[in-house]
Amino acid sequence: MTPAESEEMTAAAIARLAGVGRAAVSNWRRRYPAFPQPVGGDERRPTFSRTEVEAWLEATGKGDQLSTAGRTETGTHRVDQEAPYPVPHGDQLPAAEAGLGIANLDSGQLLARVMAALLPRTTATPRPIEVGFTDEPAVLDPACSDATLLLAVADRFGDAVKLVGQEIEESAASAAARNLRNNAHGAPYEIRTGDSFLDNQLDAYLGKAAAVVCEPPFDLPRWPADELADDPRWEFGVPAPRDGELAWVQHCYAHLRPRGLAVVAVTPRTSLQPSGEHIRAELTRSGALRDVIALPKGMGSASDTELCLWVLQRPYDAVATETVRMVDLSGLGDAADVPQEFTAWQRLFADAHPTMFRAVQRREILDGDASLLPSRYISSPTEASPEDFRRVTDRLRIMYTSLGQGLPRFAAPPKPAHHVYVTFGELERVGALRIRSRETTPHAGDLLLRMHGRPPVVATGSVEDEIGIAQVVEIDDTRLDAHFLATFLRIDANALPVSNTLGVLSREDLRRCRVPRMPLFDQRRYGDAFRHLQQLQDVLTTLAKTSTHVIEQTVHGLTTGVLAPEFTTSQHTDEAEPADDETRVL
Repeated sequence: MTPAESEEMTAAAIARLAGVGRAAVSNWRRRYPAFPQPVGGDERRPTFSRTEVEAWLEATGKGDQLSTAGRTETGTHRVDQEAPYPVPHGDQLPAAEAGLGIANLDSGQLLARVMAALLPRTTATPRPIEVGFTDEPAVLDPACSDATLLLAVADRFGDAVKLVGQEIEESAASAAARNLRNNAHGAPYEIRTGDSFLDNQLDAYLGKAAAVVCEPPFDLPRWPADELADDPRWEFGVPAPRDGELAWVQHCYAHLRPRGLAVVAVTPRTSLQPSGEHIRAELTRSGALRDVIALPKGMGSASDTELCLWVLQRPYDAVATETVRMVDLSGLGDAADVPQEFTAWQRLFADAHPTMFRAVQRREILDGDASLLPSRYISSPTEASPEDFRRVTDRLRIMYTSLGQGLPRFAAPPKPAHHVYVTFGELERVGALRIRSRETTPHAGDLLLRMHGRPPVVATGSVEDEIGIAQVVEIDDTRLDAHFLATFLRIDANALPVSNTLGVLSREDLRRCRVPRMPLFDQRRYGDAFRHLQQLQDVLTTLAKTSTHVIEQTVHGLTTGVLAPEFTTSQHTDEAEPADDETRVL
């Protein structure tokens, strides 16, 4: 690292310096006007003055916040002092936060912002909560993990609500307390540790919470149904052992005060599984279920999960609304298009297109199997015609034919190759490469080793380079070809045993890995071939995803009557190739 580089820091380096996660640094940039401005880098990867950052950390106490933060005698955590820079709260985020937020949010943070936006204004008090105030409105998360949802609630309502969470894992509960301690709004908070079903630490809030937000853990195959069959929380019926999400839904609802609102994330399976029909029917019949919202795939803490949001409200009496509002946003191309402000949700409920929103009569839901999938009740748009399908299919056929003709053919070597090998340790000793720490910000052309056994790659200079780094190898490109090293290293690295849980080669393991010793010209020949094959693999992967989407749309066309079931598989066309944008209609 040069002297000039040592004076500038990336956001990742700041996080390591302060002993926090990268999300905390992103929050500091949004919430604190005095946080140092970038002095270099680019929009996607800015750099900051080390001197300014260290001065800001010292002035704000962020550098030693983990060691100076206090705990109450009960083991809960609370912040009572005002935030250094007050942030307005209400129906929407401050303009500075909203402008920066979406591009920098991960899927879990985006989901949290969406869920917090669904809470009504009456969730919070008209004014900030004062120290010692005993009747503060509480927003609960009984499966709070690292408090992502509660932080979004703090962004929405500031210090006019109390944030209360419970988490079964002690390490996650500590992370939640740490994150809430850093919330810029000074919102009071309380984090408890324990099993929410078997050891409900939030029972003092039963029937009293202003709101509940929850993304339950989806990786638990069963919940303790036998031990809790007589628990009064199951107001709408005892869920089957496999219906843990319905237990979470009722657990959340049980804590609501009259007119309190709960927003709970569930998987689509819970919306239609036969074993949960009686509970879904009771939720609908009672009027407790107000909204069901299908989200685009990829929102939530697990990026490959499909989710629905169930919005429940405890009514004052038996008179309830006659409809359940069904919203289908699963077809949105960008999850960031899901409303993230309360007023935006109200506009959607009032003016959304019939292919996205419908208020469904409760009796219509109850006349069937009490399915709560919005797609069951909302008409899908039929924009594609049989001619559109024909053009797209012909286009895919031409592309597959072209790719087949473009597959490379490699000649046999004039004589069998007998390589002489050199280890990475030897290459490091002669200065041809340098093995750097995983905390180092990679540059384009560096060789990156990934966690969890993923193959080595060559850094491209994009923000994706910093994801899952195990080792960074700086290459002298006048002596070595990075793509040549990456591919030969893949074979040798796979043959070495890895003992740690992250599937990461240690530095000493890496130094023992070998690659063939050959002139740079020959290295580049191999590197070009490897790079070509990787690009071809990327194209084929993308094409496979596109083909899968076209098949799914074709099935939809068949089931909705747009297409007839008669088909051929050997038809060829001599027509001119359709334009590239002809696939966009699907």
